Amino acid sequence: MLKDQAMSVVFDGNPMKAMQTSHAHTQQNALSTQELSQEIKSFISGVDTAQGRKLSVREHARCALRLLRSVPACRSAVLEHLRGVYDEHVSAFFHNLETEADPTAAVGCNLEDIIQEVHSVLSEFIHLNPRAWAPLVSAWAVDLLGKLSSKHAGRRAAPHSSSLNELLQLWMSCAATRSLMEAYSQCLAAMLAWCPDACVDALLDTSVQHSPHFDWVVAHIGSAFPGTIISRVLACGLKDYCSHGSMDQNLGPVGGDKCNRVPKIGSVVGILGHLAAHHSESIRRELLRMFQESLSPSGPLSPSSSSSSWESSPQLRRAAVPFLLQLAALSPTLLGAVSAELVELLRPPVLLQLQALLQGLPREELDNMLGLAVHLISQSPSGGARVLRFLADTATPASVIISGPTPSPHEGVREACDRLLQMLLLHLHKLVYNRSEGSESSPHHSASSQAQRVIPFLEELQAHVGELCAETLRLERKRHLWLHQLLCLLSVYGGPSVATEALCQLLTQARNPEELALAWQLHTPLSTCLPGLIPAAVTRCVAQIHTHTLGPRQLRQLLINLAAAIQSQDEERRGAAGIQSSMVIQVGSAVSGHLHDFCPLLLHGDPAVSYAAVRLLSSSPLPRTCSPAHLLLLSRAAVTHFFLVLRRRGEGGKVGRDGEQAGEAVNCSVLLLSRLAAYSPLTLKSVLQQLVEGSLHKGNADLFGGQIADMAGDPPLSPSLSPDLGASLLDVNCRFGTTVNFSGSVWSVFHAGVIGKGLKVRTAKLLPDPAGVIQNVQTLLAVTIQCCSSSALNGSVNGSRHQLSDLDEPPPINAEAAKVVAVTLVENICSDVANGELLWPPEEHARTTVERDIHIRRCFEAHPVLFPLLQVVAAGRPALCYCSVVLRGLLATLLAHWEASREALATDSPWHLQASCLLVSCMGEGQLLPPVLENVHEAFPYLTPFEVRLLLLAVWEYVRGNGPMPQKFVFSSEKGLFCRDFSRDGDVARYVAPIHSVLHKNIDRLGHLCWRFQL
Repeated sequence: MLKDQAMSVVFDGNPMKAMQTSHAHTQQNALSTQELSQEIKSFISGVDTAQGRKLSVREHARCALRLLRSVPACRSAVLEHLRGVYDEHVSAFFHNLETEADPTAAVGCNLEDIIQEVHSVLSEFIHLNPRAWAPLVSAWAVDLLGKLSSKHAGRRAAPHSSSLNELLQLWMSCAATRSLMEAYSQCLAAMLAWCPDACVDALLDTSVQHSPHFDWVVAHIGSAFPGTIISRVLACGLKDYCSHGSMDQNLGPVGGDKCNRVPKIGSVVGILGHLAAHHSESIRRELLRMFQESLSPSGPLSPSSSSSSWESSPQLRRAAVPFLLQLAALSPTLLGAVSAELVELLRPPVLLQLQALLQGLPREELDNMLGLAVHLISQSPSGGARVLRFLADTATPASVIISGPTPSPHEGVREACDRLLQMLLLHLHKLVYNRSEGSESSPHHSASSQAQRVIPFLEELQAHVGELCAETLRLERKRHLWLHQLLCLLSVYGGPSVATEALCQLLTQARNPEELALAWQLHTPLSTCLPGLIPAAVTRCVAQIHTHTLGPRQLRQLLINLAAAIQSQDEERRGAAGIQSSMVIQVGSAVSGHLHDFCPLLLHGDPAVSYAAVRLLSSSPLPRTCSPAHLLLLSRAAVTHFFLVLRRRGEGGKVGRDGEQAGEAVNCSVLLLSRLAAYSPLTLKSVLQQLVEGSLHKGNADLFGGQIADMAGDPPLSPSLSPDLGASLLDVNCRFGTTVNFSGSVWSVFHAGVIGKGLKVRTAKLLPDPAGVIQNVQTLLAVTIQCCSSSALNGSVNGSRHQLSDLDEPPPINAEAAKVVAVTLVENICSDVANGELLWPPEEHARTTVERDIHIRRCFEAHPVLFPLLQVVAAGRPALCYCSVVLRGLLATLLAHWEASREALATDSPWHLQASCLLVSCMGEGQLLPPVLENVHEAFPYLTPFEVRLLLLAVWEYVRGNGPMPQKFVFSSEKGLFCRDFSRDGDVARYVAPIHSVLHKNIDRLGHLCWRFQL
């Protein structure tokens, strides 16, 4: 017994406690010295000395347990023997699984009670004396678990090592491994307070030797003690990292056994990787804590850290940052856990501490660390945008104002971040272009190489293309160059989709030519590897327009930028060559293919967007081929926009920015209409028809001085101005009865009331601005003439911008275009008339068409713009012939008016006088009258109504006798016009006789006009 006590004293160094423990064992196992000697002999030989037979496995194991209880010095031998017992139980367990027998049968049933006894003894020892037994049992249990896991990993019943859940479930169903796991957990729980490193060191060493078959043990222990395992695994890994001299040869002693050991960092990565599935937050918190405490120059920040922890060692603190970098490089999971949060910690004070920590490193090691940091950034699966913003903000020179609360960094820190950002761009450049070359050189391994070519940093930045473009367009010194280079690499890496989005974002967000130039600078390097980029970008812009993802300001800016790109063709034609030449052509070609998509923007509710759209469409080249439906859609939108900008010009005034923009919008609209009319006969007819119809529409009549009249010729009454008589039939009859006396009659007369509301009340007419009306009429005539003139037909297709003020004389009017205007006028003034009514009946026949003639006159009264349009038609001879029915109806009403007029002079009827003069003038211009009759209107202001009627009657008779037929006109190649030979119409003298009679009667006032009427 004294020998046993001495052994216990040597074992745990606590004599009192050893005596108490030995005394307790002696009472329970009262064995004499002779019995102990026999037990030792039986344990060593494996034979029962009393009976002389070989001990069974169960008997031998129980003999070992009795020795373990009585002779602590035998602990090593006993534990070594128990390894075989556990191994035999595990072998039997797998054999039963593979033979599909009952796992609890045969040997397993005989040994399971032994396993339970061993577990009870060890658990009792650990509980009574943890400092003595916990380190020994924990090392024995974890080593045995590792060997058993590796030995039986290849068994048919064992799942693959990657199936961690199945593997854990299998091993925990085995009594032997479950007993070892529980013993190790008890040891770890007992050692946490005073020596956790020894237990975790054993776990790490075993994980290095037996991974990945040992991973299930790590997963189970980590789940049971997540906080302890994570912190102690990191601490042990850091110490092992230093012991291998990874950072500094003087960080710690390097012995011979240390040099031959395998570094534990791989095991650390494996353990943390297993725990990350359920304890990622704890891992992230512990990694960040290690980083923060490594930078603090004072004592440990954690109150729970002991004097033996790594925080108290300056050498370990210096190695913490390289150790964390190495961990992140080996585990993408750990990198993703801390990358985003780490950026938030890197404030200026922390950056200064980090600089102070690393400035003493040799240049080679510092370069290696920077290279590793660049690799980690490029492989970071999350937080890439935040890392990039941090690097750009920190590396930006102090002279540049940085948006946000970030203060100006220290110069040394700024230079370090500048260098890191340059190295990152260079590294990404190599990865991107080597990636593309590798894919071309090995087409047969595309599936496997594609996974290797993934760059997580650029993968994440693909979702932030818009933000990158916005930051690039800020044009800050150095900053926008870095971001522009990164944007180019991202476009090459992401392929056509990312490159298209980047170019589309730049086109949408650029606000001036300097910013727009960045889009062309991006296109230049991408055009060699990504053909068709600009058409794809324009198509994407059109898709954004259709989906309404762009606000009015962004939409306006996009259209202006596209227009600016197309308009730069004029500079190139003047000799300004550059990198934009091919790009401008591609932009123009791409936009011309989507004119039907841009044309609805002409009618956008925002005037700025509408102006930008007409500016783009007026400068864009028209496609060589286009469907009729798209052409009609475009022409309809362009004509509607024309009348809208006329109204906006009148409402916005003529001064200020709005007035200038409205005037420019009108010019662009005129140019667009003229170019559309010159594109094809279909668009010419469509534009002219809609211009005429739009000018006569009731919504646009006020623009040209017109009035909206009802069928009776009177302006409609406003409901608010109509009087409410509030009539009562009872009141009316009472008043009616008091005024008329029917007392002597048998009849009773009652008042039946007033139908309607009485007489119509004339409302005050709002007269339009005369100057605005004149300007609008001139603009309408200008665009009509440009559409009808031959110069517009020949020149506008190529983008020429002729203005009427620049022309010395009006261009000739195309006869076919004028015919379109004439037919449209007839259809809108009197739609029930057939086009074949060209001949004029006798003057008396006008009585049969009185109602139609009155309607024609009212149209001319309500729409003063009809006379200028008739003048345009008259200039395109012989188009005025097709307006014969309109001219005849208007002339008939004028004859009726002058015949019934009792005024002293014709000037007393100003409108009828003006209408008569304009009518005769138009007929003369259209050569429906000979030269001697085309000037009779010059005498109208000096005559009486009866005399005016005589002259107009002569005009009627001539046109009736010489019908206005287009066949009477012959094309003159010298003049380029159709002309009429009046010599074929017979003698004109009989039509001139009334004129001479009126001249002779008023010779005192018309003497100066006599020469105008000579035959």
